[in-house]
Amino acid sequence: MQNKLVIDIHSFSYKKKGIPKDDSGNGGGFVFDCRGILNPGRIEEYKSQTGNDAGVQKYLENKTEFPKFFEAVKSILSISIENYLSRGFENLQINFGCTGGQHRSVYSAIKTAQFIREQFPEAEVKIHHDEQLHLNLLSINDN
Repeated sequence: MQNKLVIDIHSFSYKKKGIPKDDSGNGGGFVFDCRGILNPGRIEEYKSQTGNDAGVQKYLENKTEFPKFFEAVKSILSISIENYLSRGFENLQINFGCTGGQHRSVYSAIKTAQFIREQFPEAEVKIHHDEQLHLNLLSINDN
């Protein structure tokens, strides 16, 4: 039996820890820069929230270029995931970075995990919010 493709998705802060290391030993993976999307953290009501909160998500979906960004991300990722599955690869890392690792990158990671779980159920998805450790407990329950 072939091993499952494990996809590790990280949200991170460019300012704090930087791009996450790939612990699989393969090196590489994807790094998407979310800083080109308007930052909800600059709006007072969203400052203390994260990309896991409905208000931030609604803002990103309706007031920014996030939907266009995410369509491009899905297209790029689908090519590699299909290829990795067909070749029996076991690891893929996908990283989303923004300034603080709180809003845009968190929501991007959440949406990507949902997309992959729906489109590629044969893959195992793990999500890590490197700056929002309290959200990792919620993500574990989603697996």
